[in-house]
Amino acid sequence: MPRLFGTDGVRGIANKELTPDLAFRLGWAGAQVLAGECTHKPVIIVGSDTRISCAMLESALVAGICSAGADVFICGVIPTPGIAYLVRKYKCDAGVMISASHNSYEFNGIKFFSSNGYKLPDEVEDKIEALVENYAKASCERPIGDLIGRRIEKKNASRDYTEHLKRRMGVDLSGMKIGLDCANGACAHIAPGLFSDLGADVVAIGTEPDGININQNCGSTHLERLRQLVRRESCDIGIAFDGDADRMLAVDENGVVVDGDVIMAIVAMDMKSQKQLNDDTLVVTVMSNLGLDIMAEERGLKLAKTKVGDRYVLEEMLKQGYSIGGEQSGHIILLEHSTTGDGMLSALRLLRALVNKSERLSDARQIMQILPQVLKSAKVPNERKSSAMEDEDIKAACDKIQKQLGSKGRILVRASGTEPIIRVMLEGQDIDEITKMAEQVTELIVSKYGI
Repeated sequence: MPRLFGTDGVRGIANKELTPDLAFRLGWAGAQVLAGECTHKPVIIVGSDTRISCAMLESALVAGICSAGADVFICGVIPTPGIAYLVRKYKCDAGVMISASHNSYEFNGIKFFSSNGYKLPDEVEDKIEALVENYAKASCERPIGDLIGRRIEKKNASRDYTEHLKRRMGVDLSGMKIGLDCANGACAHIAPGLFSDLGADVVAIGTEPDGININQNCGSTHLERLRQLVRRESCDIGIAFDGDADRMLAVDENGVVVDGDVIMAIVAMDMKSQKQLNDDTLVVTVMSNLGLDIMAEERGLKLAKTKVGDRYVLEEMLKQGYSIGGEQSGHIILLEHSTTGDGMLSALRLLRALVNKSERLSDARQIMQILPQVLKSAKVPNERKSSAMEDEDIKAACDKIQKQLGSKGRILVRASGTEPIIRVMLEGQDIDEITKMAEQVTELIVSKYGI
């Protein structure tokens, strides 16, 4: 049986794979594991994004938590990093976010945070999963009477979170015109006000969630509308968030996309100049562009590389005490200020770097030159991904391509931890050549293991 928890919580199609019954059991099991040894009545904080299925899953999740005897603070719609912050501010025993991040609306997910605001290590998730699987056999005595948990609305949650962002990363944005794409998601009701309060003239799209339009042709995975907005409105910069606002990408004043690698390079070098970059090191994943390696070598910046996934970036940061790390997708962790990726915090830090140098993003992004990169996806059922990754024919095809590319390129094949796909990434100097190579490997994977 495949593991219930992926790289970012439990995720699947709502009401099919992620059912109310499963949400109930996750709530009950999560409360047992994360708050089971409390000497006080446990409190767990819960937030969600704007998907149509969030209310259904929240009701079931909260019922499960309350049935285990824990109270629940309900934050409503709020970014994922808001839960990571508020679990500490409100002194809760755990936090839960209902979201499928950048995925389309029919998907949803449930991710847990510990009392210190970090995502759970594998061993803790395994304990929760074991209880979920053995729920029917569980012999624990149910609380009754006033020992049953209560549902408590936290109406100031979003305000408390945004005030935290202003305190931690305040920057004077007076005279700057900023285009925002809020992805019809978790930050749609707070991001425009946040940047306006800091002095910016804000024009925003993706601010009218209806339950099914989250990430739909908008947000950090669909940047064309933001590019058009920036050019049409003569904005100085455009910023796009994803559905739960834990990541961001940017667009310069000319409509050119600036990805997470470039954003991290700009911020890390600004931190280095301010003597805020521990050991002059930036933590990235193996998916980061080779251009970042070249820039780092030229400018005296060290790179620490991890497997793909923000949890592995965070593990390395915590282990070595590094200040900043993240992914090409725009999931950036600023450990001095947050325990997880935070799109709005990262955007403010990028803006601070630009303000510090009185620099436009079109100039700042020249800090590194991106090598051509091609990313293809092969749709593969979750239960067949492991077999595909171990297939000798696929391995041989990848080895052959790597020999052809030599030191001037690379191929990387990896299974998604959150979706039923295997991603094939190639970098090299000839875009046509690497596109053909990526298509060859993708077609091979699909022909043997695809849907």
